[in-house]
Amino acid sequence: MFIILLLAAAFTLSAAQNVTLLREQLARQNITALFPNDAGYAAASLAYNLRFTVNPIAIAYPINVDQISDVVKAGADQRLRVVARSGGHSYIANGLGGKNGSLVVDLSQMTNIVVDPVTNNAIIEPGNRLGDIALVLNEVGRGLPHGRCTYIGLGGHSGFGGWGFPSRMWGLTLDNILSATVVLANGDIVTASEDSNPELYWGIRGSSSSFGIVASIEFRTHPVPPQATAFQYLWEMDIPTASNAFIEFQSWVLSGLLPIEFGGELIMLKGSAYGQIELGFFGDYFGSWDSFNDTVNPYLSQLPTPESTNITQGSWIEILAATAVGNLNTTTQPDASDTFYAKSLMAPEDVPLTNASMVALVTYLAEVGFNNSDDWDVEVEIYGGQGSVINQVPLDATAFAHRDTLFTFQPKASSANLLPPFPSSSFGFLDGLVSSLTSNMPSDWNWGAYPNYIDDELPDWQERYYGVHYERLQQLKSSVDPQDTFHFPTSIQEL
Repeated sequence: MFIILLLAAAFTLSAAQNVTLLREQLARQNITALFPNDAGYAAASLAYNLRFTVNPIAIAYPINVDQISDVVKAGADQRLRVVARSGGHSYIANGLGGKNGSLVVDLSQMTNIVVDPVTNNAIIEPGNRLGDIALVLNEVGRGLPHGRCTYIGLGGHSGFGGWGFPSRMWGLTLDNILSATVVLANGDIVTASEDSNPELYWGIRGSSSSFGIVASIEFRTHPVPPQATAFQYLWEMDIPTASNAFIEFQSWVLSGLLPIEFGGELIMLKGSAYGQIELGFFGDYFGSWDSFNDTVNPYLSQLPTPESTNITQGSWIEILAATAVGNLNTTTQPDASDTFYAKSLMAPEDVPLTNASMVALVTYLAEVGFNNSDDWDVEVEIYGGQGSVINQVPLDATAFAHRDTLFTFQPKASSANLLPPFPSSSFGFLDGLVSSLTSNMPSDWNWGAYPNYIDDELPDWQERYYGVHYERLQQLKSSVDPQDTFHFPTSIQEL
């Protein structure tokens, strides 16, 4: 017992010395940082998902790439785990390190956006949030494909995927990265592009924060479409009707009738009675207003009359605002937290869902889901269909491993009041939900998982997130970060 007490005392003293030394190092470089017991630390270290409580050794706020380098070198000197935080929306608190004692490099002070008037390429720092990026680019008539949750930071979103309603037309966010400035584990500042550090360029487009801290990104932007339409249709359906709606949805997406200007999803919610679900069909269409009805009617004609319809037609930015989760201008109000668990399933296009799997999912939601007390939903996002730019990118062109995806499912359950505690029964509920699909597909069905919908309970995450690319990612990790400085629960493991 005496030896144990001595070891505990020595560990406490060492930790205190680390904090003191780190504070001195960062202060010498004029880098703002928060440490435990500092005013503001508790709020700054709060995870977006309140299922997680993580206490970093410090949270540093660099204002430029040189300061990022200084923070990384200070952390490496003390053999600390270093993690980047952009918007802080990791589902499992990866941006806080996932466990106590990491050094967080918070990029929220780095929000410059510069658009070249000749090339229309944009250099964007990773502290920007998606809504603010959309507003700035729209001022010069340009846009990027990205998600509709406006408070999400660019860094993680573009580093691991970046799906949104424009993605069938313009690809994922990461598909539009032309180059990036990256700080490596030894503090070196390098450019990653096709011509400079091409393997790093490959890796940051799929598992970015495992290899370095991205300080700025050069993007190819796109001219915004002159007209756009936001749509939302809602139904309350019994199991046979909802199953048919789901089956017809897949048939429609596979029919070849969907123009690439169409982006949308189904959403399934708890019904008002046992054996019922609420079904939503919504998204954005970036073609002409006149062609919208011709685009959606082949699907809607197979369904009952919607109980609610909401159609908005306007400019690009008006339609982004209409379907956004949160204000596009994220400075108008603070971000919100949640207490939740989420999973994902990426269904390949070459082996479509069986009718049995779709009926099983709807039945599970209408019966088991009705008896679950949490706030849950299932999004069925369209990735594929004829001409989808997402799936036109060659598999090995980036580290993103899912270039034959038809749909991405995101099942999510939140506590009833969005606050802790999170009921343990909901883990099993979501596992059963995914199983209702997979158990009704061939045993060798090669489904994947989406790295931005990170799941801390997924046992084979290396295979599901990264597929055939994982070994190559490990080789890159061993090359650029052999000491595993950039470490978090689902970071790439070196060979």
